Amino acid sequence: MRVQVAIIGGGPAGLLLGQLLHRSGIDSIVLERQTREYVLSRIRAGILERGLVDLLAQAGAADRLIAESYSHDGTVIAYNNQQFSIPFSKYVNKPVTVYGQTELTRDLYDAREAANAKTLFQVENVVLNDLKTDSPSVHCVLDGREITIDCDYIAGCDGFHGVSRQHIPASVRKEFEKVYPFGWLGILSETKPVHEELVYANSDRGFALCSMRNENLSRHYVQCASDDHVDNWSDNAFWDELKRRIPEEFAETLETGPSIEKSIAPLRSFVCEPMQWGRLFLCGDAAHIVPPTGAKGLNTAASDVHYLYNALKQWYADKDHHAIDTYSETALKRVWKVERFSWWMTSMLHRFPEHTEFDLKIQQAELEFLQSTESAQAALAINYVGLPY
Repeated sequence: MRVQVAIIGGGPAGLLLGQLLHRSGIDSIVLERQTREYVLSRIRAGILERGLVDLLAQAGAADRLIAESYSHDGTVIAYNNQQFSIPFSKYVNKPVTVYGQTELTRDLYDAREAANAKTLFQVENVVLNDLKTDSPSVHCVLDGREITIDCDYIAGCDGFHGVSRQHIPASVRKEFEKVYPFGWLGILSETKPVHEELVYANSDRGFALCSMRNENLSRHYVQCASDDHVDNWSDNAFWDELKRRIPEEFAETLETGPSIEKSIAPLRSFVCEPMQWGRLFLCGDAAHIVPPTGAKGLNTAASDVHYLYNALKQWYADKDHHAIDTYSETALKRVWKVERFSWWMTSMLHRFPEHTEFDLKIQQAELEFLQSTESAQAALAINYVGLPY
């Protein structure tokens, strides 16, 4: 089998890249280790930057998003039983879009099927070959049968635990990581949001976040120990703890109910340099991870897709390889700015086990400065809505 671009990973990054390439007449195939149903069963965040929404429109996969999503024009920061709003419309005149990642992934799968684009599921034992030559290939096993896919380029969109990054030699690959000493316990419930905007809360009991999917579906989180387990938390225990961490005004009106899904997500920051090796290019979690505090994981994967898609399009249309040659350098400039923002949000809003009284005073001063300083609010709004590509 031969294609122009082989895409490893059938999550949103791989699907978005494949759909954009297809609409530009560039032949690609997506290889996914799991089933479609498994991929769509994963619950993920749903705050989309404007750039990602525009890419979905380019990919022909935004119709349902446009009809069913919600625009958010700001966010709420809470601390010391008080809160203040940061209006995005005031500082950047752009909203963010609330639309579940599961639904976005479903839309991309539907668009890919409608286009009769090639997707292989339950692909095993993937090996990437001849990456430093003009003729790379992917060797894998499908339904017990060995197959080889010859291609021009390979996009590694297979996540942090995927095989793609490991094909960059250890002598070349440099990895930067910060593991946070806590996680997020999150539940999804058929309850009304406590506020029209997201509420980020700093409290002496730890961080909390009140988010939503739609007017009758909410997603809430509380900071928990990194070694905690969901079995330690009944629904009632979660709601009681959430109420303790958010301002009384919100706690009094919080609608509670049975959880549909409950999970604990660890927090880490991670970057791999470089993001390309020969004909292999990394996108999304295969190259970088951010803590979820700034809602940047999927959005940063989308910026990678933007850079790689346009580089490939430029090559196939004009035989101009400059954007391909500089993909890693270009993508990493934005990645590190996003890492900085996500680290800052996490540091400002969470309680760390090693925090001293001095650290807590600094955190308090940071929140007060943000509340009282328009330029600081503008900086948060610019980063939260999304840095330009």
